[in-house]
Amino acid sequence: MKKGIIVRIILVVVSATVISGTLKAQRLVESVAGIVGNEVIFLSDIENMIAQQLFSGDKTPVEKLRCSYFEEQLVAKLFLDQARLDSIEVSNESVDGYLNMQMNKYITIAGSEKALEDHFRKSITEIRADLRKNLKNQKIIEEVQSNIAQDIKVSPEEVKRFYSKIPKDSLPAIPAMVEISIIQLDPPGIEQNKAEARQKLLDYRAQILAGKSFAALAVIYSEDTESAKRGGEIGYVTRGELEKPYADVAFSLNKNNVSRIVETKYGFHIIQLIDRMGDMVNTRHILIRPKVKPEQEITALARLDSIAGKIRSDSLKFEKAAMMFSNHKDSRINGGKLVKNDPSARTSLFALEELDQATYSVVREMKPGEISDPFKTVDENGNIVFRIVRLDKQIPAHVADLKDDYQALYNATLAEKRIKTYRDWINKKIDVTYIRISDEFKSCPFSNPKWIQ
Repeated sequence: MKKGIIVRIILVVVSATVISGTLKAQRLVESVAGIVGNEVIFLSDIENMIAQQLFSGDKTPVEKLRCSYFEEQLVAKLFLDQARLDSIEVSNESVDGYLNMQMNKYITIAGSEKALEDHFRKSITEIRADLRKNLKNQKIIEEVQSNIAQDIKVSPEEVKRFYSKIPKDSLPAIPAMVEISIIQLDPPGIEQNKAEARQKLLDYRAQILAGKSFAALAVIYSEDTESAKRGGEIGYVTRGELEKPYADVAFSLNKNNVSRIVETKYGFHIIQLIDRMGDMVNTRHILIRPKVKPEQEITALARLDSIAGKIRSDSLKFEKAAMMFSNHKDSRINGGKLVKNDPSARTSLFALEELDQATYSVVREMKPGEISDPFKTVDENGNIVFRIVRLDKQIPAHVADLKDDYQALYNATLAEKRIKTYRDWINKKIDVTYIRISDEFKSCPFSNPKWIQ
């Protein structure tokens, strides 16, 4: 069996049913393409995936796409059938965070929620429900694979052998990477800014209670620019997809009621409940962020400049300064060292393109060990903050080698070993699982001939 099929099952979130409205005129409703154990592959799923691939610009012939995706589904259904036997389940909450990121990505690509709905001929609620189902299946598959490969380990000798087998002209290119430490300050006097933001919302709330349209005010004043286009409407989401303070209030409201002011890491909100459906709510909101005044910017930059001066003169260590002064909670406990938030890749190495625009512009001009001048930027929550940066390490773009990229090569070696384990497991599982393939797919050139034994 080709590695690619298993790799895609491991790494790619299957999103076939997201576009299930695209081929409504052509669908064979509930037509079965295959059965694996207790799992069914519907022909509509195959056709939907083909539509998605063609929409993304894939030039592969349709028949080849159909056979390729069908075999991927056979593999996926083997894992899902095993999950049923092992009673492996996952909750909605476990996928809600990633679901939100994926929905935002789709909306960005489409241009708006309305454009996404128009393209797939489905409501945002239906698209979200389809995507959640597929994300849950992917997470279940990952759980099964984790059980299968839980005892696999890789030795340094295996990493060296893996590296030596790669043709020199096929070694992967590693992009330029940096390791940085930051000291970040919020605007001084931020409480006054927060009070002013709250007062604005109190005024808007009073206007709404007096009869003005919440949606109309959201269009004019909300600083959540995407939802403002829709009158502040967010769409149906679960509790886990919302910030906890927002969710607590949203789920406590009665229909059409307007909330008190709610503070989250994004700023301040007033919320109106549009509708509740099971464990999902549809709300609209007006977001106001505290504004930074020119004099606050001057003060923050001057304070950082003083801190940077002390660090450069060696009268204060950067690590100690970060712990004493930085408002960036995640990095200050590491002495200012910035680490990726991704739980699957907790590393301090960043490609330059992964940094925010202002930090990128500063860091790309620095030398290792250098302390930057103070600058203004926007944090991961969209709030204005001020920073100084130390460039701790710089790795130029290069071809992968054992010395500088051992961890990456270790991960690749481990992945290859796991793929072999999954391949062996799949072959054994096929032997003991009921499999039925419809006639129109039996002529496919499967990479694993055991499917049609």
